[in-house]
Amino acid sequence: MTPRKFREQVLAYYAVQGRDELPWRKTRDPYCILVSEIMLQQTQVERVVPYYQTFIERFPTTAALSEAPLSDVLRLWQGLGYNRRAKYLKEAAQAIHQKHNGVFPKTTKELEALPGIGPYTAAAVCAFAYNLDVVCVETNIRTAVLAHFFKDREQVSDKEILAVLEKALPHGDARTWYAALMDYGTHLKRTGTSLNAKSKSYTKQKPFKGSAREVRGAILRALAETKKTESTLRKLFPERMDDIVAQLHVLQEEGLIKKTKQTYSLAD
Repeated sequence: MTPRKFREQVLAYYAVQGRDELPWRKTRDPYCILVSEIMLQQTQVERVVPYYQTFIERFPTTAALSEAPLSDVLRLWQGLGYNRRAKYLKEAAQAIHQKHNGVFPKTTKELEALPGIGPYTAAAVCAFAYNLDVVCVETNIRTAVLAHFFKDREQVSDKEILAVLEKALPHGDARTWYAALMDYGTHLKRTGTSLNAKSKSYTKQKPFKGSAREVRGAILRALAETKKTESTLRKLFPERMDDIVAQLHVLQEEGLIKKTKQTYSLAD
């Protein structure tokens, strides 16, 4: 397989099977694309679509999000998981107004300087919003490259994968290319090709049941309804009270919840 043939195969698949109906594929608004990329981190597309649509309706601009109480943002995020993403997204919107006068950054360097935005997310915004010739990798892109170039290898580095992508990139059409790559990688996974364990960057996700994430999520869901005392929150997991206490402390440190006298609530 050569990079050129790889590009042709991926684009041919996308021409027939591409998911152009996804709402973030219908916009070039960098804010909307940022929202979708943050939501899609470690979360399946099918779950993200309704949350994305509701979020954009409620917070249609960076200005609307930056001015909203964090508690409102967290309530809308409930059920999507990894709630720190919501806080980072709001903080990124605030930074755009405080440091960029409300003008959305147009370079990966500026975007990476925003809270919660790493190299991939910055590059994805530049590709999908501005059609810039960036090179980036995430799980579905990684699957596609591994399947065609490194099927018989182990411990493949992202540097090697990015080198292939650099050669395969159709200059001037990054927006279509990355949509195609992601859809093609998703297709490979659904048809039984799961090769990300061959990547040096692969980390197997721990089970949700019994995890700190399970406790955190339960606490935030409870507080999204109304403020509660520690004794009430401990009843969420009577057999894991130490975990409840520990996560209450962590959530306060992260700025997701606050304590007033004897009650906890979502942060303002």
